[in-house]
Amino acid sequence: MNTVSYLQLLELAAPETIVTVTVLLVLAGDLTIMRGRTIAERFNFGAMLSTVGCAIAAAFAFGCREHADPLHGVIVIDPHIQFIKVAILALTVFTIFISTAGKFTDHVGEYLSLLLLGTVGFMFLVSSEELLMIFISLELASLTLYILTAFNKRNARSAEAALKYFLFGGMSAAFLLFGFSFLYGISGSTNLTDIAHHVAGKGLDPLILVALVLTVIGFGFKVAAVPFHLWAPDAYEGAPTPSAAFIGAGSKVASFYVLAKMLSIGFAGIAGSAVMHGYIPGWTPVVAILAALSMVIGNLTAIAQTSVKRLLAYSAIAHAGYMLLGVLSNTHVSQQALMFYVITYGLTTVGAFGVVTVVEEATGGDTLKHFAGLGRRAPLMSFCLLVFLLSLGGIPPLAGFIGKFFLFSATVAADENHLGLLWLVILAIAMSAVSFYYYLRVLKQVYVVDAESDAPEIKTPFFAMLALVVLAALVVLLGCVPTLLTQYL
Repeated sequence: MNTVSYLQLLELAAPETIVTVTVLLVLAGDLTIMRGRTIAERFNFGAMLSTVGCAIAAAFAFGCREHADPLHGVIVIDPHIQFIKVAILALTVFTIFISTAGKFTDHVGEYLSLLLLGTVGFMFLVSSEELLMIFISLELASLTLYILTAFNKRNARSAEAALKYFLFGGMSAAFLLFGFSFLYGISGSTNLTDIAHHVAGKGLDPLILVALVLTVIGFGFKVAAVPFHLWAPDAYEGAPTPSAAFIGAGSKVASFYVLAKMLSIGFAGIAGSAVMHGYIPGWTPVVAILAALSMVIGNLTAIAQTSVKRLLAYSAIAHAGYMLLGVLSNTHVSQQALMFYVITYGLTTVGAFGVVTVVEEATGGDTLKHFAGLGRRAPLMSFCLLVFLLSLGGIPPLAGFIGKFFLFSATVAADENHLGLLWLVILAIAMSAVSFYYYLRVLKQVYVVDAESDAPEIKTPFFAMLALVVLAALVVLLGCVPTLLTQYL
């Protein structure tokens, strides 16, 4: 490894450093000049300060020039990675904006600081190709998510959800670290490129097979793929709704990016094949099975849910199955399609959870009946929810449809005869049709069912409403003009 000065290190990690400084400023501001103010005022102040810090970090990320990997994969700087960081920062800002609609905590500065620290973990995660750095970054992000899940002290389910999330997360970390130790033992290196060189040509050696299985299990927990999804519904339902949005959006972008990188670089020589009548042992058949199970179980279980947060949790499991198609296709085009899908899914999910946050604060619950008559009580917010749910269902011309089109097309094209992976694409399309049912159940409550006579008035705070409108506009815009995003991917 080349010798790197602290100044060079700060330049390489400039966006992360700026967000870390923002954490300190938000904490200091909340404990000093905003001390004694109302929760709404403190949230608005913290949101503005956090937005400024994230905007400066995004500007540095866009302006950072590509380096020749002086840290041998510990921090990799290229335009693609920098854009993914900007996308994570944008999702964080939107999450902070929808948080201003909540009154679930008095510890505003600590809550916003944890969101920003989780963002730092995600940013380091996507910029590393070194096992130890990947693990440390993943655990930094995970620890903040555990705490954010438990942040609503007024709700006993929040602590229960956080405990389940922590136990499952700790187990997944053990699997992941054990798998990484096998990779180091096989190759003598923790760099993904070096590992790929040692793994290539050895086939499915027993040690390599164990390392592969353990790594897939570890990341399977992180992305909530079946059968490693059991923590997700309880965590989404029990966590404060903005925290659930952050779990469902920011963590999906970072986790799927690093999972695709791990498998396509570190295990490049043992990909195998999941094509029909052309099965070859490797990691792609494993990912294909996880994708199929996630799509089927996620969508079918979502039908039975009455809590909108649990419904969105099972929807997230199903969408993890769609995203795994981009991982197993293992082509440059499919990886571009995966990132388009994950980013647009993140925008849509934050928006949907933003609406749930407002409804939950106004009505005291998140079940379907709490959304009754929302179309007449809050027309603009209801229209935003309509856009988000139809995009999740894959209705044109919204971003969700374009994302699925790109992803399914890349999956079919990944096989030379264009038919081998068609079974997975047909299954994905069928499960997308199933998802229309439970999304329409929510919209039926919003637009068809009348509200109770004593239903409370719904008022949306300015920053939360601004975030919802901008997110809905982005979902429509990226569906109509996807090149606005694909040019960076």
